[in-house]
Amino acid sequence: MIQRGVKALGRRLLKTLEELGEFFIFFLSIFRWIFRPPFRHEQLFKQMEFIGVRSLPIIVLTATFTGMVFALQTGYTFRLFNAESLVGTTVGMSLSREIGPVFTALMVVARAGSAMAAEIGTMKVTEQVEALRAMAVSPIQYLVLPRVIAGFFMLPLLAGVFTFVGVVGAYLVSVYLLQIPEAAFVNRLVYYVDANDFVGGLIKAAAFGFSLSLISCHQGYRTYGGAEGVGRSTTRAVVISSVTILVLNYFLSTLIIEFLPDF
Repeated sequence: MIQRGVKALGRRLLKTLEELGEFFIFFLSIFRWIFRPPFRHEQLFKQMEFIGVRSLPIIVLTATFTGMVFALQTGYTFRLFNAESLVGTTVGMSLSREIGPVFTALMVVARAGSAMAAEIGTMKVTEQVEALRAMAVSPIQYLVLPRVIAGFFMLPLLAGVFTFVGVVGAYLVSVYLLQIPEAAFVNRLVYYVDANDFVGGLIKAAAFGFSLSLISCHQGYRTYGGAEGVGRSTTRAVVISSVTILVLNYFLSTLIIEFLPDF
């Protein structure tokens, strides 16, 4: 019984190490193609539109209600201490530093990351990836690289939109529902929230965009087993990307606090 358990644990460990090795090789192969022609500009702009522009509705909707409910809860809590004027500061810092980048990344994982894994996975099981190789086209350069670059550049823009819209939603709730003076909300927000807060959040968003795109493409690229395999890869892409974002957020916060003293 113990021997079988040890063997099962060993097989699982070896499989995990094998998957990490595959991912590392996949990661290195992307950098090998970044500066090598031909450059797929059309694919890049297509993915930027898919990840960025088409994600705007869900980002705006999520940001609006996130800012509103955050202002509602903090407003009622701060009222116990007669500190309602700090709602603007709290909302601004929280959205720009943490909530904006993380929520943006999670929404993009759910909408675009799953689509990346499903699309590439379908191409893999239907042998379209092999067809690209037969035409002397690198699947990494044609399919993966544009998505990773697009994710890296579009996530900070989406996170900026999330932060702005969330602050507007918080302003509406604070001023018109909680009756917090407009001057107190705006002045505290402008005084305490500075450029370092936004810079740190944008750095996080860029790292999240790169990570979720890379993980989603990798899961799609290693798909096997027909339609069932595509479903497994899509699920794994969403789960692994989401967990990675939350774990990575802690370590990035630690580094940013270390190198941006005012963060």
